[in-house]
Amino acid sequence: MTQSIRTALLGFGLAGSVFHAPSLASLEAFSLDVIVTSDPHRQAAARRACPQAAVLTRQEWAAAGSHNNIDLVVVGTPPATHVPLATAAVEHGCSVVVDKPFALSSSEGDALLALAKERGTLLSSYQNRRWDGEFRTVQKLLADGALGQVHRFESRLERHQPLITKEWKAQATAADGGGLLFDLGTHLIDQALLLFGPVVRVYGELNARRPMELTDDDVFIALEHGSGVISHLWVNANVAQNGPRLRVLGSKAAYVKRSADIQEAQIQAGIHPGMPGYGVDPEEAWGLLGSDGATVAVPTERGDFSCFYELLAAAILDGGPVPVDPADSVAGLRIIEQIRAAHVERTAGT
Repeated sequence: MTQSIRTALLGFGLAGSVFHAPSLASLEAFSLDVIVTSDPHRQAAARRACPQAAVLTRQEWAAAGSHNNIDLVVVGTPPATHVPLATAAVEHGCSVVVDKPFALSSSEGDALLALAKERGTLLSSYQNRRWDGEFRTVQKLLADGALGQVHRFESRLERHQPLITKEWKAQATAADGGGLLFDLGTHLIDQALLLFGPVVRVYGELNARRPMELTDDDVFIALEHGSGVISHLWVNANVAQNGPRLRVLGSKAAYVKRSADIQEAQIQAGIHPGMPGYGVDPEEAWGLLGSDGATVAVPTERGDFSCFYELLAAAILDGGPVPVDPADSVAGLRIIEQIRAAHVERTAGT
C-alpha cells in the first residue's frame, strides 16, 4: 500500500459529488483515480470537478481488471446496488466504504460483514452525519454533563420537496431501498443509537403523502433505549414549516437547535472541506441551552464530514479503527425491519 490511497468512487449523484469527492479531494492521503457513472451529465460534472480522475461507465468498471491498482472503493450508488458492488470490491481485496443504507436487510449486511472478515478486508459504513455540527454539540454537552440526566431526545430532518426529482427514487419501492426510512431515517437512528445505546422497544409510523410516492415520505420513529432515554425521530419530505432540528430534554437543562448542519449547502455553494468557514455555524443559528427564560446560546461545534476520511486513512495506513463500525449500521437496519414489519401487519387488508 502506498501512502496515497488509490480510490474509486462509484456514483456521482448527490452522495458522490457532495459528500464523498470533496472530502477525498481535501486530504493528501487519498488520490481519486476513478469515478464511475453512466449518466452523461454526471460524467461531465465529474470531469469538471475531478479532472485527474478517469471517468468510466458502469460497463467499463465491470470489465475484467477494473479493480486493479485500486486500494479503496467507495459505493455511492442507489441502495439496491450497494451490497453487490461492495461484495465485488471485497472479493478483489479492496477496502470498501458503503453509503447508507449499508444494505437492504440486516441479513445482507451480516453476510457482507462476514465476507470482509473472511477476506481480511477493511469495511466501513458512511454515516457522515455523526460529524454534523449540531450532533457534535450534543455529544459535547452530554460529555460535560450540561443537561443532567437526559430523558428525551427529539431529532428531525424535514424538508419541503413536494416533487420527487430523482428518477430512481420515483421508481423505488421499499424492496429497492426507496423511501425516507432507508434514507434520512438511517442517519437519525444511527445518531440515537450512538448517543444513548441499544434499544429495547421500537415503534414507527410510515406514510406516503406525495401522490407519486411508492413507499414512505413521512416517518415517525420512537425508540426506548436500554439506558432509559426515549428518542422521538421524524423524517419528512413535504413539510411546509420545519420543526426544530434537535430538542434534548434533561434533568438540569434542555438544548434546542432549530436549524440543521450547513455542510451540504456549503459544498453545493462551492465552500469545500478545508476552506475557511467550512462547517462553521453562524452565531444567529446557535442552539439554546437552559430553561425557558434562562437560556444561553451555545456555539455549534464545527461540522466536518472529512473527519470520516481522516479516520479511514488512519485505519488503512496505520491499522487504526474504522471510522464507523458497519455492525452499527446493521443494528440500525434491524430497527428499520421491525418498523416495516409492524407497518405491514397494521396495514394488511386495507
